[in-house]
This record gives sequence, C-alpha cells and structure tokens, in this order.
Amino acid sequence: MAHMAYQGETRPDIIVVGAGILGLSTAFSLQHKGYSVFVLDRKNPADEASLGNASAFAFSEILPLATSQTIRKAAGWLRDPLGHLSIPPRYAMQITPWMMRLWMAGRPSRLNRSIDAQTSLMNHSKHALLPFLKKTGTGSMLRRDGNLHVYESRAEFESALPHWDVRERCDIPFEHIHGEFAISEYQPGLDPRFTDATFIPEWYSIDDPVEYAQTIAELFCSRGGRIACAEAVSISDGESEASVQCTNGQSYSAQKIVVCAGAWSHQLARTLGDRIPLETERGYNTRLPDNQLDIRTQITFPGHGFSVTKLNTGIQVGGAVELAGLKLPPNYQHANTLLSKAKSFLPEIETHGGTQWMGFRPSLPDRLPVIGTSKRSQNIVYAFGHGHLGLTQSAGTADLVCSLVDEREPAIDLHPFRPDRF
Repeated sequence: MAHMAYQGETRPDIIVVGAGILGLSTAFSLQHKGYSVFVLDRKNPADEASLGNASAFAFSEILPLATSQTIRKAAGWLRDPLGHLSIPPRYAMQITPWMMRLWMAGRPSRLNRSIDAQTSLMNHSKHALLPFLKKTGTGSMLRRDGNLHVYESRAEFESALPHWDVRERCDIPFEHIHGEFAISEYQPGLDPRFTDATFIPEWYSIDDPVEYAQTIAELFCSRGGRIACAEAVSISDGESEASVQCTNGQSYSAQKIVVCAGAWSHQLARTLGDRIPLETERGYNTRLPDNQLDIRTQITFPGHGFSVTKLNTGIQVGGAVELAGLKLPPNYQHANTLLSKAKSFLPEIETHGGTQWMGFRPSLPDRLPVIGTSKRSQNIVYAFGHGHLGLTQSAGTADLVCSLVDEREPAIDLHPFRPDRF
C-alpha cells in the first residue's frame, strides 16, 4: 500500500492522527461524507493494538473495570506477577494516581452512570456496524458465532451472576448453560472441570483484525485518501487552521484534527493543555497455526482473563492486563502462562509454533473513551481511550466523530465521554 504525504498538494479538510481500527474507521467515514482526509501514524496501518486484538465485537461488555467485585479481587490478582491483572513493582508508584481514579470510578453512583453511558455507546456501535461493513465491502468478514464464558465451579458461576443481572436489565441476550454435556454442545473439547457457562449470541467477531483494518485502509486510499508514516509530537491551533508537528520535522495542517492515536493520544492532548489520565493496559497473545481444532465460538475464561479465538490465520490465545505503561520491556511470560492454561483447558490444542505479541490498550479509569472536542479548540476532536473495546466501538465512534466535525447533534449523549470530565 502506498503511503503519501501531501507536500505540494491541496491541504486536506481533516487530519486523522492514528491508523488503527478507530482512526481508519473514522477517516473512511469522514471521507464517505465528502471530506478530504489525511491520516498520520507513527507506524503503518494496524501495526499497534489493531495488530493483535481479540477480533471481537463485544457488545455485551458494558461493565467498568472497577466494579465492587473486581476491586475486592484485585489485591489477590496483583499478588500474582503473572496473573490476569498485574503491575510490575517498578511501575507501581507511577500508576498510583490512576489506580485511585479507578477505585473512585467503582463507587456505586459513578458505576451506574458509567454503565448507562457504555450501554448507549454499545447500542449505537452495534447499530452502526452493519451499515459500515456494507460501505466498506467487508460484510463477508463478519462472524456471528457468539461467545462462551466458562466457569470451573458453581461458586465461580454464581459469583458472576450479578454482572449478568446488570446485562439482563440492559436487554443483552444470553443463556446460562449447566453441565459438561450441555456445554459440549456449544464447544466440544473443553476439560470437564468446566461445570457452568454462559453463551452470548450477539457477540460477533471478524475473520482477522489486520485484514479488516487493511481493507479499510486500501479502500480509503483508492478513493483519494492519503496516509503517511510520521510520528506526531504536538498539536497547535491557529485562527484559520490546526497543525500537527512530527518528529521528522514536517508540519501538517488542516481545518480540523481528529486524535485517534490510541495509547499515545494523551501525550498529544497535553500539548494543547488537555490533561487526560490515560494509562496503558498491555495485553499479550500467541497466534498459533490452525491445527484443525474445532473452535465453534470465541471462548472466554473469565476466572483467568483470557480468550481463545479462531481466526482465518490461526488460533489466537490472548488476554491479561499488565499495567506497565509504554516504556518497560515486554514480559512474554504472560503469553506463556496463557498458553499453558489454554492447553490445560482445551487438551487437544496444539501450542507449538506460535508467534507471541504484546500490544498497548489505551485505558481510562472509568473505562469510557474520550469522545469530544478539546476544551482549547473546537477544531481538535478526540476519540481515544477505548481500552479492550476499540474494534467493538469503532463504527459507532466514527459516526459520532462525524457528528462533531459536522457540528450537528450526535446520536447519543456525549456528555459522559467529554475530555474534561476528570
């Protein structure tokens, strides 16, 4: 794919900073509305979080990270350096303020508001998905195989019931399943330790997240869109245009700038004076060759914080949350631990010959993304901080950004997602 800067060419209407699935979805949607759009990214399209995501449209995931239940369990998780929620000791002091915000977000009054807001964004994103797939010609990539949450005991299942009660109140369909035989009807080959499960039929997935993102990028370029590989370091706004300054010494300007730069977004916002407490949830996975294992649905092991997904390119075992920022080296023992557990839980899985990966998920304490304009300038639009849900909420967020750029009423109330809420 050719990636072109626009020196000597007509200035675009809009610059989108970020070529992950959110940035590409937003750039395409703006282009579809008639804007000329230029995309900047420090790497090639889909080379960061979109490279190894779980390939899921997880519309049922409306609960914040910090519920009362997860806060009670967090101390135990954090004692395990390879557990599904971990903080390296040398990063503990740096992340303490963010963890305090996380704890505050779990208070009942804030929790309920967060769930309501997340539900509205999920519903909007679900309704926006099929029209977006049609516009991009990617509908054939969608899978409607659902997701199976599996539990190792009746006690573990019952401890999850309050979360399912919340989802039921929000009209999310699911089915509880009991007993080894009933579970095997949905997913054969699971170890008999799993006594209970919950199936979510409207949890979709995509054939392969990289292929999906790159298809959108290619379509965007074929229609006159331009993509450049350059690292943005600051943003400024003048009377007639907004500008992005890059490490290569280039400066690019447009009428408006949309920041979709994932885990690096808050650094750009800070150059405008917007201080947004974004942290990085580092996730790990292993992409295994397709070994003919009969994976019928995405399988989630909530007690261990990971999932197993069948993609066009193989079987992916991934998850974990390591709160460790952008600079510490990867600890691939997390990926090894998940792989060992997958072998124990799915005895027929072949765990040799895989490729390990670590990616940066941009996370805010209340688990809601930032979607709104900068308090410093109406010409700067923010759309980042989706955590695990970037792919899930990509089509809906792109539509909302179009509303902000057009300065028209968005489809949902964006007050809970405003950049200055912290």
